[in-house]
Amino acid sequence: MKEKKAIIIGAGIGGIALSIRLAFKGYLVTIYEKNNYPGGKLSQKIIDGYRFDLGPSLFTMPFYVDELYKLAGKTPEDYFKYQKLESVCHYFYEDGTRLNITDDNHKNDELFTEILGEDKGSFLAFLKQSKTIYTITHSVFLLKSLHKFKTYLSLETIRSFLNIGKIGIFKSMNKENVSRFKNPKSTQFFNRYATYNGSNPYKAPSTLNIIPHFEFGFGAYFPEGGMISITNSLVELAKSLGVSFTYNSHVKKILTKARRVNGVILDSHEIVSADLVISNQDVRNTFKYLLNDSKKSKRVFKNEPSSSALIFYWGINKTFDDLSLHNILFSSDYAGEFNAIFNNKTLHPDPTIYINITSKYNASDAPEGCENWFVMINAPYNASQDWPQLIAKAKKDIVAKINRILKTNIEKHIVVESILDPLGIENATGSFAGSLYGSSSNNKMAAFFRHANFSNKYNGLYFCGGSVHPGGGIPLCLLSAKITSELIR
Repeated sequence: MKEKKAIIIGAGIGGIALSIRLAFKGYLVTIYEKNNYPGGKLSQKIIDGYRFDLGPSLFTMPFYVDELYKLAGKTPEDYFKYQKLESVCHYFYEDGTRLNITDDNHKNDELFTEILGEDKGSFLAFLKQSKTIYTITHSVFLLKSLHKFKTYLSLETIRSFLNIGKIGIFKSMNKENVSRFKNPKSTQFFNRYATYNGSNPYKAPSTLNIIPHFEFGFGAYFPEGGMISITNSLVELAKSLGVSFTYNSHVKKILTKARRVNGVILDSHEIVSADLVISNQDVRNTFKYLLNDSKKSKRVFKNEPSSSALIFYWGINKTFDDLSLHNILFSSDYAGEFNAIFNNKTLHPDPTIYINITSKYNASDAPEGCENWFVMINAPYNASQDWPQLIAKAKKDIVAKINRILKTNIEKHIVVESILDPLGIENATGSFAGSLYGSSSNNKMAAFFRHANFSNKYNGLYFCGGSVHPGGGIPLCLLSAKITSELIR
């Protein structure tokens, strides 16, 4: 029997995971990646002895990575190691309030009571509701295609829709969270989880309150060697199954004939035939550039694009004992920050700052006595803003805020700097307008508006990754690969 060939366009984490699943099914898989490295956003940068994970920095639901090793008949811990975080995240507010959130939710509840003045049990009650949303929705919205009729015939789907009133689809995150807590700081704490998929908590449905369950229900983890080890370990697993990676190879066009795909054309003008073609690129750009279908490209996003990010990679020649692996310095005007990002397409003068320091757990990521700071603020997607001007102003605002809250002079400790803005994200990863998660979830029907994992027009054409169902972020990209694989018989 002739061995069937599959081509995957893009070596993002979703594409790598799908290659493993297809190789297990018996396909001969080749991944074409335009960059000279795998991982897409899940890659790294090394500058003068400082190592930085370029993109995703929070690792949750590691069992979806383990599942790929088990599928290949391997013991996960022999190839990929990680540890559960006891200290999950340090939160800083402008008035001096600090929360050191841990993996002990009962202690976290005590913090909310003692520091924020909430009723005892309010934190735990919120997490219980978050788990309820997950229980009702995950088997349908996260594990199945929403674009196949048979999905809606299952008992699980029927039960989910009968319980739709319990998942918060008709109320915004902010309104729901305001109703649950007395202190605006508590509301801000949980509103932040909208940013995990690039959305606005003042618009997005409170269904997104499912996200805290990923962190507090399943735990937060740190991979040995940093986030890049997820990419590297899965690439090695894929290669062991016969997957071929071709770097510095840009796919110019997906070839179709008689409503079926039959291969791709590379930028070298080489024609490569295949039985399946799967795009792990942004789906909008796939239609616009690879299928020459601009009309379809414009129709793909019924939702607005998600937010993007502005990231400063700083080598710091000092250590800070009051910072941990994950740190949040909250804006004092959260509503204004999201209004600036989503409505005015600009940056707020008092942004919420996320600082990730992997050298806290992996000392080799920075020289001795130093730290590698990944400093990120949420940003609008690229809409032809004057980014050099915005970046210069943002750096001043970020430095001033860090100095206020940490009582330091951080600028004199910055010995290495690299910057990634929405334009750079768009150029490096192909994400439309630099949006991090494809489309936002600022609409209660957003889950249904995401593009399907398959093409209705061309047989043999599929899609996976953060711009299609079920969404962006490492766990959802891995689930996107799983859903796509199950659609391929």
